[in-house]
Amino acid sequence: MDASKSPEGGEIKLHFLDYWRIIRIRKLVIFIVFILVVMTSVAATLLMKKIYASTVRIQVDKDKTDIKGIGEAALGGGYDPFFLQTQFEIITSQSILDQVIDDLHLEETWQKEFGGSQTLTKDQVRKILSNSLDVRLSRNTSLIEITARSTSIEEAVQIADKVAEIYRFSRIRDNKSTSRNGVVELRKRLSQLETNLTVVQADLKMIRATNKISLIDEGSMQGVQMLQANALRELNSQKLLVEGEYVRYKTQLDEVTKLSPTDLRLSLYTVVPDPTLQRLTESLTDYKAALTKLTGELGLEHPQVKVWRNLIENTTTELDNRIKGIINGMEINVRSFSNRLAKVSEMLEASKQEMTDQTTLSLPYIEKKKEADRLDRTIAALELRVEQQNLDAELSMDSMVKVIDKALRPLKPVRPNITLNVTLGVVVGLVLGVGLAFFIEYLDTSVKTIDDVERALQAPVLAVIPQNVGTLLFEGPESPHAEAYRVLRTNILFSRKDPTFNTMTVVSAGAGEGKSTTLFNLATTFAQNGARVLVVDSDLRRPSIHKIINVSNSLGLTNFLLNQNTLEEVIQRTSLASLDVLPSGKLPSSSMGILSSPQMKALIGELKRRYDFVFFDSPPIMGISDAAILASEVDIVMQVIQYRRYPQPMTIRAKQMIQKVGGNLLGIVLNNINMSSDENYYYYSGYYYDYYSKQDDDDDAASKKSAKKGPKSAAAMLEIKSKF
Repeated sequence: MDASKSPEGGEIKLHFLDYWRIIRIRKLVIFIVFILVVMTSVAATLLMKKIYASTVRIQVDKDKTDIKGIGEAALGGGYDPFFLQTQFEIITSQSILDQVIDDLHLEETWQKEFGGSQTLTKDQVRKILSNSLDVRLSRNTSLIEITARSTSIEEAVQIADKVAEIYRFSRIRDNKSTSRNGVVELRKRLSQLETNLTVVQADLKMIRATNKISLIDEGSMQGVQMLQANALRELNSQKLLVEGEYVRYKTQLDEVTKLSPTDLRLSLYTVVPDPTLQRLTESLTDYKAALTKLTGELGLEHPQVKVWRNLIENTTTELDNRIKGIINGMEINVRSFSNRLAKVSEMLEASKQEMTDQTTLSLPYIEKKKEADRLDRTIAALELRVEQQNLDAELSMDSMVKVIDKALRPLKPVRPNITLNVTLGVVVGLVLGVGLAFFIEYLDTSVKTIDDVERALQAPVLAVIPQNVGTLLFEGPESPHAEAYRVLRTNILFSRKDPTFNTMTVVSAGAGEGKSTTLFNLATTFAQNGARVLVVDSDLRRPSIHKIINVSNSLGLTNFLLNQNTLEEVIQRTSLASLDVLPSGKLPSSSMGILSSPQMKALIGELKRRYDFVFFDSPPIMGISDAAILASEVDIVMQVIQYRRYPQPMTIRAKQMIQKVGGNLLGIVLNNINMSSDENYYYYSGYYYDYYSKQDDDDDAASKKSAKKGPKSAAAMLEIKSKF
C-alpha cells in the first residue's frame, strides 16, 4: 500500500466521545460561563426584595338567605365554574380594590416605596394592588383563595384579610339592596292585580244576574263539565287505540296480499307469529334439502325419492291451507276493527256536540270565573313573595360568604426562591457553557483530529507529537518524547519511494507551529540510530537552529553560498557525534534570493553524498518563497500542522503550494497534541503515552541508576538504538 495516499474522506459522524472531547477541551470556557451565570443568579437573587405572601380562604355560595322562603323548597347549589369565575373578577374589581386602598391607607404607605419623588395616582396604586393579588380556586375544592403579596409581612396579612372582608360585606349589601328594590316592585304589581280582580268580580256578578245562575247551578255546572270532559278524553283515547290496531292489521294484510305464494311460505311466519306455520315452513325447507341430496345420489325414479316428493307435496298443501286460514283471519280482524272505529268515532262526535251545546250557554261565566280564580291565586303568591323579600332584606346573609381560613403570617418569603433561582442558574450556566463551547468549536476550523487532516488534505498522518516537547539532543534517547519521533522516523523510512531519498525539509503554513523543533528532533532521532545526519538552517530570515543547540550563527549557509567560506568551515559539530549542524549565517540584504541560486543546488547534491540524511529547516511556506524553493529541491517534504492553531483552509493552501512547485509531500506531522485531555490521539500513540505521563521522580531515579553503571560502549549504544 502506498503510504502517501490517505483514506478517502467519508461522511462525518460524531460519536459520543467526540462530544466529550469538545467538552474536555473547552472545559475552561464552560467553567467560566457556568461560574458567571451562577454568580449572576445568586447576586440577582440576593439583591431582589423579599416578597411575602399571605392567603385567606373563603367559601362563596350563590345568593340565598339563612332561612328558606315561605313555601320554598330546599335547593341544592352545585359547582358552577362560571359563577366562581365571575366572583374572581368581582374580588379584583375597581370598587373592591378602591375600598381596600382607602381602608388601609395604601396611597400614603406605597408613596415612599413605589412613588419616590413622583406622586402616585389612585389608578397606579390600584394597579400595584391588583398585581399583588392572586385569586384562584383552592386545590380539589370549590373554595376561593385570595393571596396578597407584599414586602411587609404585616401588610400582606392585612391586605388579604381586608379584601375578603370588603368582598363579603359588598355581597351582603348588594343582596339586601336588591331585596328591598324587589319588594317595591312586587307591591306595585300586587296593587295592579288587586284592581284587575275587582273589575273581573264585578263582571262575573253581572253575568250571573243576566243568565240567572245560582250558586247551586254554578257548582253542578262545573261538575257536569268535568264529567263530560273526562268522558270525552276517554272516548278520544279509545278511538286512538282502535285506530292504531286497525292501521296495524290493515298494513299487515296489505303487505301479505302483495307476496307470491312462494314468498308467503318463506316469510309469513315472520310477520304472523304462528308456531304451526313456522314448523311447516322449516319442515318444508328441510324436506327439499333432503330430496335434493337423495336425487343426486339415487336418481329421480328411486322409491325413496318418490316418498320424499309426496311428503313435500303434502307439506306444501298443508302450509298453503294454513297460510290461507291466517290471511282470512287477518281480513276478519281488519273488518272488525274498522266497524269498532266507526262506532267509537260516532260516539265521540256526539259527545263533542253535546259538550259544545252546554258550553255555549255557560262559557262566558266559566271563562270569567277562571280569570277571577287565576288573579286570586296570583295575588296570593305575590303576597307570599313580598313577605319572603321582606325577610330577605332583614335577615343576615352571612352564609353566602364564609371565611374558612384567615390570613396567617408567612414564615418565609415566597420570592426570591433562592433554591429555585440557584438551580436555574446552575442549569442555565451549564447549558450556556456547553452551548458556547460547541459554538466556538463550530466556528473553529483549525485541525483537531487525524480524521480532519486526512479528510481535508488527503494526505497520511505520519506522527503525532505531544505537547511540551524538549530537545532530544539534550534529553537523550530515553526522553519521554522520543518515541513520537521514532514513530515518525519509522514511517518516513517505510514511506519513501526511493531508498536514495535522503534530503528532506519540514514546512508549515504559518509561524509558530513547531516546524524547527520537529525537524531538529527528527534529525536527532536519525542520528541516535547511527546515521550521519546534517541539519541545515535554511530559514534565513528567522534562524532558530543555532538557538536550539546554543552555537554561534556568525558563519553558516550564506557564507558558503557567497563563496566566503568553505563547507568544512561553516559546518559545526554537536555533542552527538553523528549529528552536524549548518547554521544559516548572516543574510546580506542584497542576497534575498540566494536559496534559488545554482550554488544552493550544488550544495544539496554535495551534502547528499556526504551524509546519510540531510534536513533543511525552512520558513513558513505562506507568503515566503524560500520554503517553496526548498520543497522543490529536496527529496522529501513533510508538513507540520499545529493542533488547533490555524484554519484548515490555510493548511490546505500550504499543501497545494508544495504540490504546485513539484515537492514530494510524504505526509503530515501533527504537533503540540495534549495527550492527557484528547482521547482521539491516545489510541494512536498509546505505547509512549503511558511513558510520557510518568512522574518526574521516576525519570530522575532512572537517570541516577544509569549514572552509577557508567557509560556504555559505542557498540552497545548502537545496538540499543537499533531496537527503537
